[in-house]
Amino acid sequence: TKLILLDSLLQEVQRVTIMSGEFPVIKSTHSLVAKHVTKERWDKVKDIETKTCGFTLAKACACAIEFDNQHCGIYAGDWDSYKDFAEVFDAVIQDYHGISATAKHTSDMDASKVTGNINKDVPVHSTRIRVGRNIDGYGLSPGITKQQRIDVEKLMSNALTKLTGDLAGKYYPLAGMDETVRQQLVDDHFLFVNGDRNLTVAGMERDWPEGRGIFHNGAKTFLLWVNEEDQTRIISMQQGGDVKGVFERLARGIKAVGDSVKAEAGKEFALSEQYGYIHSCPTNLGTGMRASVHVDLPGWTKEGVDKLNARCEVLCVQPRGTRGESGGQTGCTYDISNKHRLGYSEVQLVQVMIDGVNTLWKEDQEWQKKHGM
Repeated sequence: TKLILLDSLLQEVQRVTIMSGEFPVIKSTHSLVAKHVTKERWDKVKDIETKTCGFTLAKACACAIEFDNQHCGIYAGDWDSYKDFAEVFDAVIQDYHGISATAKHTSDMDASKVTGNINKDVPVHSTRIRVGRNIDGYGLSPGITKQQRIDVEKLMSNALTKLTGDLAGKYYPLAGMDETVRQQLVDDHFLFVNGDRNLTVAGMERDWPEGRGIFHNGAKTFLLWVNEEDQTRIISMQQGGDVKGVFERLARGIKAVGDSVKAEAGKEFALSEQYGYIHSCPTNLGTGMRASVHVDLPGWTKEGVDKLNARCEVLCVQPRGTRGESGGQTGCTYDISNKHRLGYSEVQLVQVMIDGVNTLWKEDQEWQKKHGM
């Protein structure tokens, strides 16, 4: 243990000494950091350390400085980061999300406002909707202190024991996890692991695996990741295409967890009038929501993936290949999700995804006819 302590101390010293100081070379030349972090802006705030966990602009930009492949390249270490380094973060956020400087964000988790659902004939394998939530007063993953991370886990694991009905389940800490439990979580595709270079450089894998864990309900349709990229990732999922049902469970689950945290510690999820729910990655601000289905689109696959990409752009959804074992595109199954996060409510984004998938399938059948499939 002495060696381990020494090692983490050295890492911490290295982080602090590398960080801040003079304007750095930003390797990701095409990133939003390269575009918006000017020497002038850097010099204004280079000596600021945030109050919640001593975060700096250099720590925030670590990925853009270290790697040459970042699109965004900046993370917040706590809610203060968005305020203390506002000139940089505001510019990045407005550019990425396409919002104005005066925009306000409105949240709406009322599932009854979603009209219709994915049509019964659409070949949807599964539906998954996730959001991130962070508790006000603790650091975000890139900056959170060791003690804060432990405190968040304790608070969450206690709060989760209070869930009832179909949301009730069990919390599994990553530290000291039993091998059979670990294997089961791997088989269920629930386990998150360390070793991601981005997350490591961003500071999110310090003290791994301490303070992290996974909760799921009995039916494995409601999950929480604790202290991964955000303090909590809340996930609702199931087989088939009942997007409205998955959203309804998510909304109930978020409320139940939020109420439980409030009862446990008197704390709320960090929510900004301008930027919605606070996340460590500015690309997730607003709803922090990714609503997705895995759907077969054989007609579009035959017609061409470039055309599918262009069509999705118009429909405000994002297509991704579903990964096979080898990491390549498998057949004609795509992951289709909402493209936007900030500036739209959750209800709007779920609606856009449902309508987009229904439209894509209708058109897919036309392509199948055209190609004689």
